[in-house]
Amino acid sequence: MSIKFSGRIVVCLLMTSFLPWLRAQQSSQTNTTDSSAQSQASQNAPQSTPTAPVQSGQEQSPSTAKSATQKESTGSIAAASDAANQPVAKSKQQPKRILGVMPNFRAVSAGAMPPPPTPKQAFLIATRNSFDYSSFVFVGITSLLAESSDAHPALGEGVAGFGRYYWRGFLDKTDGNYLVIFALPSVLHEDERYYAKGEGPFLKRGVYAATRILITPDYHGHNTFNASEIFGRAMAQGISTTYYPKADRTIGALAVKFGWAMGRDALTNVFREYWPDIATHVLHRRP
Repeated sequence: MSIKFSGRIVVCLLMTSFLPWLRAQQSSQTNTTDSSAQSQASQNAPQSTPTAPVQSGQEQSPSTAKSATQKESTGSIAAASDAANQPVAKSKQQPKRILGVMPNFRAVSAGAMPPPPTPKQAFLIATRNSFDYSSFVFVGITSLLAESSDAHPALGEGVAGFGRYYWRGFLDKTDGNYLVIFALPSVLHEDERYYAKGEGPFLKRGVYAATRILITPDYHGHNTFNASEIFGRAMAQGISTTYYPKADRTIGALAVKFGWAMGRDALTNVFREYWPDIATHVLHRRP
């Protein structure tokens, strides 16, 4: 009996000394599994996750620390990439200038989703559209056409007549830009930039582009009635009654000018929409 009892005591002592070692091994395996799962999750997650603190009693080798730092850096880069706009194919990008001349500052490339413009940004876009060197050339061309067609007989002809057409045309363009691009959108919280579609059926893209004078996104990204465009152009025509001859202040004359302004904006949007395709497939150059 004494031998059996002594044997049982020895077995109990051995088990007692073996259990802490078994638990330590199990805990080490669990920590290793958790660390691997966390490392895999940090690589797959779109945002960087904080590195788990090193528990007491564990040591971290220099190579492990470097690997953890690299993973954390990669996670930060991935988060920044997700927060920023996704890369847009060059064939779908909207340039700042079309053919290096025509200003295209209001266009947003297909697939890009920038935040809504601040009043300061909208003001700068309106200013660039109004005082870009190409604007002076454009007003000069339209003034020549208006003078040659005798659109406003009271303004006269020749160099003096051209000058009268020119400064009035420049005012029409400038006050329209500030009302449509800056003033009313800042009050109504509307985004007056043109968001290119870039893909889909040809006719559908054209209809989409032309109707942006009636529909525009608000600051929350929801499509809404483009009050800034409609009322901005109408207000610009109202202002023009203060500097055009009395004979050109009739309801009919103002309606015609309003229609021309709206049509010009619609055609400009259509040209913006198709320009990357024209540049890539017809001219064989980058937009």
